[in-house]
Amino acid sequence: MSDGSDADGIRQGAVPGPRAAELPLPPAAVPGGPQDGDIADGLKETYWSVYDGAASKATVGQILARLPRIVRQIGRLAWAADRTATLAVVALQLASAAMTAFGLMASVAVLRELFAEGPTPDRVRAAVPQLLAVVGFLSARALLETGVAVAQARVTPKIRTALECEFLSLTAHVRLEVVDDADWHDEAYRANDRGLFYARQIVGQVVSLAAALLGLVGTAGVLGVLHPALLPLLLLSVLPVGAAAVRAARARFHSFKRWNTLQRRVRVFSWLLLERDAAAELRSDTAQGALLEEHRRLTTRIAQEDTRLGVSSAGLTLAGRAVGGIGTGITYTALGAMLIAGWLPLAAGAGAVLAIQAAQSSLTRLVDVSHLVYEHAMWVSDLLAFQERCRTLQPRRSGLPAPETVKTITLEDVSFTYPGKDTPALNGISMTLHAGQTVAFVGVNGSGKSTCARLLAGLYEPQDGGTVRWDGVNVLDMDAESLQARVGCVLQDPVRFPFSALANLTVSRGTLTEADPQRALDAARASGAEQVIAALPGQWQALLSKRFRDGQELSAGQWAKVAVARGLYKNAPVLLLDEPTASMDPRAEHAVYEAVLRDNPRPDQITVLISHRLASVVACDRIFVFDGGRITESGTHQELMDLGGEYAAMFTLQADGYRAGAGEAA
Repeated sequence: MSDGSDADGIRQGAVPGPRAAELPLPPAAVPGGPQDGDIADGLKETYWSVYDGAASKATVGQILARLPRIVRQIGRLAWAADRTATLAVVALQLASAAMTAFGLMASVAVLRELFAEGPTPDRVRAAVPQLLAVVGFLSARALLETGVAVAQARVTPKIRTALECEFLSLTAHVRLEVVDDADWHDEAYRANDRGLFYARQIVGQVVSLAAALLGLVGTAGVLGVLHPALLPLLLLSVLPVGAAAVRAARARFHSFKRWNTLQRRVRVFSWLLLERDAAAELRSDTAQGALLEEHRRLTTRIAQEDTRLGVSSAGLTLAGRAVGGIGTGITYTALGAMLIAGWLPLAAGAGAVLAIQAAQSSLTRLVDVSHLVYEHAMWVSDLLAFQERCRTLQPRRSGLPAPETVKTITLEDVSFTYPGKDTPALNGISMTLHAGQTVAFVGVNGSGKSTCARLLAGLYEPQDGGTVRWDGVNVLDMDAESLQARVGCVLQDPVRFPFSALANLTVSRGTLTEADPQRALDAARASGAEQVIAALPGQWQALLSKRFRDGQELSAGQWAKVAVARGLYKNAPVLLLDEPTASMDPRAEHAVYEAVLRDNPRPDQITVLISHRLASVVACDRIFVFDGGRITESGTHQELMDLGGEYAAMFTLQADGYRAGAGEAA
């Protein structure tokens, strides 16, 4: 029998936690990370590395098949951004390729004159006009390429700006339940980190791709004019070089993916050594030496891996050049045979050598850029697909505007389940709230309190046929953003906007630059933020972020006061306070509740308080007790205490804790 004393370290009356599973004795030594094999294997693939290395896995056929679609896609983006600049890029690039071909033909003409019979001075003088033509064509090509660069410089930033503005506009307005989806988050950050980055680069890469392709076509055309039999020789010379370039490009892409993964592993330790939040505990535990040792071990492994990859790449490059050299040697042998047989004049043979060298250079560039475009286009396509998805996830922008004031909000059989969850967060909630009331939502974590508050705020929409009505009007018939503008929300972890102190209040009404001075001062006084702002250098103009020169840093409790002031400044007909004082000291918390809930009651406002500190909800007009997504009790504090249910048990437990603490102190 128990005599009321502690048993097994658990005091009677306390709620026991779940019994821990049996844990074996740990080993005497454990490695800080992977020791053998590929040290990147232990890392999960990040959201932003999904397409890294894709070009190293694709076949030449897959790359070539996709390039036309990629070019059309980028062309549409460029056309939408700046039609004039896009047309200029295309026209100037074609003209530049023509100048290259004409310059090559003029070079052949120069060689023809120089290799002709007669005295050397006469041959040089005869070649002067062709030399001038070569200079002219090369100068024209330089001017045209400058024009391409200028036109590209005009269109590329516009593409990036248009995509970025649209991306941020779409993501900033998607419905809140979408943002709660972890998969959507990964897609959003991947599109932002990679899609927007490569969207800026890919225009120039497509231009380089076109230049290399046109250069290859131009040199092939010149060889066809010199002698049709030279075209097979071009293939014989170019294909080995192209094959080597493909292998080298794939090796580089594969190497980059591995290097990137290895660097992520070592950054874990770098971040811990530099992270501000870890600094105090790191020094308290004197753990710097252990982290530095593991960092040194990893960087040594990475250096060895870099060396291995570098040696492998060098060997691959040598093999490619050897194969390409054999093909070039065969080509030049065949070309010499053609010269000996009299099929070609010497000048044409020399011109063919120039053309073949130019073609090899163009092909190598074409292969490299094709791989880049193939891989980077995946990121851009990912961005565009994500934006298209976001267009289907926008809130309602049609319907009635939400009313400026509301007398009654009614919830009828409201349910809500978060994306990816099987258990509903709310299950058949019904309640009626009236203007002038202060209402409290209480319950354990995960009971549905905050979800219900967000439904009231229009941030979530009811599911399974439930309704939320403002003065009898279904919120689904209202413009969603106008509804959200009628609700002031103060959350437990408020956003710490890196703006001025004043802008941290006015942002609740959708502006950073315009303020109602008297309303701002009243909100600061009621929330306790007045003393916080008054103590800042610059006061209202003080920047609340250390990212700025002379920026100020607030404590969590001070930020909480600013957040309450922000909610009050909005002056909305509905005010939701979700654990707003959790980080405040008891005196500040008491002052906020006195000012917001008791001293300045508004007959035209519905105030909803969510709190785990039940002493703060005693004076509320009505208290709703949540458990498992349902409302299990409701009434005034006294009614619920008389009921003797869950609320009474929670309140008594907290009160006993304070009394016990006071007794021990006495």
